[in-house]
Order: sequence, then C-alpha cells, then structure tokens
Amino acid sequence: MKSVESLKVLVVGLGSMGKRRIRNLRALGVKNIVGYDSRPDRRKEAQDKYDITSLETVDTNTIQQYGFDAFVISVPPAIHHHYMELSVSLGIPFFVEASVVDHGLDNIIAAVNENNLVAAPSGTLYFHNGIRKIYEIVKSGELGKVTNVTYHSGQYLPDWHTYEKVSEYYVSQKETGGAREIVPFELTWITKLFGFPQNVVGSYLKTIEIEGAEEIEDTYNAILHYENGLLINLAIDVVSRYGTRKLLINGSKKQLRWSWEDQSIEVFNPDTNQWDSYKYDSIEAHEGYNKNITEQMYIDELGNFLNAALGKEKFFNDLEYDRNVLRLLYTIEQSWNEKRYIDYTTV
Repeated sequence: MKSVESLKVLVVGLGSMGKRRIRNLRALGVKNIVGYDSRPDRRKEAQDKYDITSLETVDTNTIQQYGFDAFVISVPPAIHHHYMELSVSLGIPFFVEASVVDHGLDNIIAAVNENNLVAAPSGTLYFHNGIRKIYEIVKSGELGKVTNVTYHSGQYLPDWHTYEKVSEYYVSQKETGGAREIVPFELTWITKLFGFPQNVVGSYLKTIEIEGAEEIEDTYNAILHYENGLLINLAIDVVSRYGTRKLLINGSKKQLRWSWEDQSIEVFNPDTNQWDSYKYDSIEAHEGYNKNITEQMYIDELGNFLNAALGKEKFFNDLEYDRNVLRLLYTIEQSWNEKRYIDYTTV
C-alpha cells in the first residue's frame, strides 16, 4: 500500500491557499507535487518558491498522463464545482477548500456516492488545538447542560491579503464576499459541536465602506435556537480592526471562555471561585498571516484527507454535511430578507 509520502498530488489554484497547501503537503512529507493555475505569474512563483512542476492547463489526458492520486482544489469558491466534477469523472479523491456556494453540488454528491469516492470539503477550524480542547471539555459534561453560547469572529477585510487590493480577488464579489464566506467556515465546527438548530433568525448588511468591497455585506449576525433550549448568538464580520475570535459558553455547572490569541481556555469553577486554565500548543503562523492563524490546523486537516484517500481513516467532513452548513447560511439570509424566524428543519 502507498504511503502519504509517496502520493502524487495536483494542487489546483496557486494563490494564497494553494501555496499554503503546498507547504502543508511538504510538511507531511509529500514530495511529488504538481500545481496548476491559469496565471503564469502564480505558476512561476510556485515553481521558484517550492520547486514544483506546474501545468498551464488541466485536462483529462494530462491528468491521466501524470497519474495523480489526489486533487487539492484551492481555486475561488465560484469555480470549485468545475474541478470537483473533473475529479469525480476521473475517480480521483479530492480535497476542496471551504465554500460559500453550492453550484452543481447535488449532482456531485450523487456521483461521489455512486462511485464511493473520497470527497473532502474543508473545515479547518475543527483541527485548531484550542477548538479541539473545547470539544473535549463540552463533550465531557464538565460544563453541565450548555444553555447559551456567544461567539464573535472578525478580521478587517483589507488585512486578509495585504499584498493585493480587495477588488482583485473573490472576497469583493457579492456571492463569495468575505463575511459571507466566513459564516460557513465557522458554522462547520460550531455545528459539529452543537448540532444543527431548529429555528434561525439573522441579519446581514453593510456597515462601513471598504475600498473594493462596495458590493458585499460586511457583517452577519444570527441567533440559532435549538430544540433542547440552547441559544447560540453568532456575530461574524470583516470590519474588526483587530483579528478576533472570542467564545463564551454558559453551562449549568461552569462557564467557559476562550480568545484565540491566548493559547489557553479558561473554565470558571464556582466551587473554588476560580478560573481553571487549559493550555494548548500551536506552531507559529506563516509569514504575512495573522499571528493566531496557526499552520498546524491546516497541516492536520490535509493529513486527515491524505490518509482518507489511502483508505487508512475517514475524513471528518463530507459533502452532504457541507451542503447542510450552506443551507444554514442561506437560512440566515432568508430570515433577514423576509424579516422572520425560519424553521431550519423544514428548509
């Protein structure tokens, strides 16, 4: 049986995420990496930086000639489906970055299931060491019955890619806008922990002017109401001038708080009237990224995919689940458009 190190992987898209995935593959020991991008400057940069082969086109003949074992799809979300469809047609396992659109997804899911193919939609934060520790604490019952959750995720959109204008990449477009994209990025790990809600009410709107982002809403808010009484209050924006992820979980026994910059989770114990601290380790962020965006979660996620492609383990996420997360995003938007609560279970 092949090992992770011996796999031949095609990285589709050599922008910031494609280059990150090349670094992840290298960290996992993968040596045979080929990249594709329609832009010559990106192909050259990837060749020079990472000593990989790059392709000017990807078609069935070229792919079969190289004999790839896996695809890593890191193009803008609006064209994910083109390369997922190509992977499925050739029976090649694929990993695809987090999406915000469901173009062609129903047909892709049907084909994936029919061919029993490994299809791995990203949900990177699930692999964050802090969030994994939060899972452990909540699932252990230490907090008691979880009653309500407050979570804020925000980072100023021009700070995402300091080397290019907002208008030059997909976060400036309405369908794939920055704030809209981050909603399912966060909802994947949140719903993995708490499940999907029964009722949803939300809003999304533009609150400030950002050059190059004239067409997008910059702030999403939602209240997720669960059948067991749990309430989750979610705020996601691309206007926060300091990159922020802050979580507060109230339980019947204890309270948990976390900020992603602290590298620890704190749990208040009323019996001792003290905060107990749970430390976790992480490796440094890559140069040019927010210091709290640790590379380890990206490496671990891709490692999970490669082992799934080899049949050694199951990938933590699937396209059906991803579709349900996108439905939740669309339900938040529907709630605001119609100015009413929406029963998510009937959508």
